[in-house]
Amino acid sequence: MTTGFYWDERCFWHAGGNYALTLPLGGLVQPLAAGGIPESPETKRRLRNLMEVTGITRDLMMTSADAASREDLLRVHPASYLDKFKSMSDAGGGELGLRTPFAKDGYEIAALSAGLAKQALLDVMRGRVDNAYALSRPPGHHCLPDWPNGFCLLANIAIAIEAAQAEGLAGRVAVVDWDVHHGNGTEHIYYDRDDVMTISVHQEKNYPLDTGDTSDRGRGRGEGFNMNIPLPPGAGHNAYLEVMERIIQPTLERFDPDVIIVACGFDAGIFDPIARMLCTAETFGEMTRQIKRSAERLCDGRLLLVHEGGYSEAYVPFCGHRVLEVLSGSSHVAEDPMAATVAARQPNGQMDAFFGGLIGGMAKVFGTGWPG
Repeated sequence: MTTGFYWDERCFWHAGGNYALTLPLGGLVQPLAAGGIPESPETKRRLRNLMEVTGITRDLMMTSADAASREDLLRVHPASYLDKFKSMSDAGGGELGLRTPFAKDGYEIAALSAGLAKQALLDVMRGRVDNAYALSRPPGHHCLPDWPNGFCLLANIAIAIEAAQAEGLAGRVAVVDWDVHHGNGTEHIYYDRDDVMTISVHQEKNYPLDTGDTSDRGRGRGEGFNMNIPLPPGAGHNAYLEVMERIIQPTLERFDPDVIIVACGFDAGIFDPIARMLCTAETFGEMTRQIKRSAERLCDGRLLLVHEGGYSEAYVPFCGHRVLEVLSGSSHVAEDPMAATVAARQPNGQMDAFFGGLIGGMAKVFGTGWPG
C-alpha cells in the first residue's frame, strides 16, 4: 500500500495576527507570549518533526504540490473575494471575514494549502497512491465562498472536489468531518447538491454557534445529503466510536461514494484549548481504521484525509502520527505518552450510556430521513 503525505514548509509560514486565542488584542486582553490565534504552525510542524524522528516518513510518499490555480479557486470562490484577498495579501496582509488574519503572501500560502488537498485527491483518484494525507494550512472547512471565518481562508476540500469532478475523476464524494467545530463551509457549498454527502460530528454550539443542528439536512436536490451529529461537551472515545458505527458507516454504505474525504481536525482531543471533548490519539486511530475499512468496501480504498484544526502543540503530533500509522500500515509507532492518563479521564459508564442514548436517537432520525 502507498500512502501519500502532502506538505510544504511554506504552509508553516502563514501568520496568525493580533489575537490571544480567539480574542482580539486591546482593552484588557493581553498579548500571549507565542502570539496570534490558536491556529499556529507548531501543531503541524511538531507532527512533521515527530514523523521524521520515528522514521514513518520512510513508509510514506512524501511530496509537495503546486498551488491551486485561479481557475481551481473560481470553481468555489467568486472573483470579487479572490481579488480582495490577493490585493490585501500583496499590500502586507490584514483580515477578512471573522478571525482569519493573514500576513503578506497569505493568498499564495492559502492557495498552496488548497493545492496540497487538490493534488492529493487527484493522485488518489488516478491510482498514484492508495490513500493520502494533506497537511494543509491554513485550514478550510469553515470558509464560505465569499466569507472566510474560523481561521479558514479558502475551502480546501471543496476546491479539491471540484477539481476532481472537473477532470471526470469523481462523481459521488463523501466528506466526513470530525473536527470538533461544525464544518459549516463545506455544508454551505454542497447544501443543494446530491453528489456530495457532507457529514459533520462536532461539539454542539462550539463554533459556529448558529449552525450544525441535526435538522439541517440539505435543500432541494441536496435534501438528506447533509448530516450533522452534534455531541455535548465531555464526549470521549466510546461516544465517537459509537457515532462511527451507528451513524457514519451505515450512511457511507447507503451513499456508496467514489471516494471518502475526511476533514481531519484533532481539536476533539482531550487537551485542546478551545474545545471540551475527551478524544485520545487512539480515538483518532480507530476512527481512521473504521473509515479505511469503509473505503476498502465501497470505493477500492480511495481515501483522503485533509488536516483541519487541533491546537494542543503537545498532543496533536501523537494524534496525527497515530492516524498515519493506521492509514499506511507502518510499523513505525509513536506511543502516546499520555495513554494511561487520558484513558483514566474518559466518561464513566453512566455518562457513556447518556451519550449512547443521544446517538441512538440521532441514528433513528437519520435512518428514517434518508432520501430514497
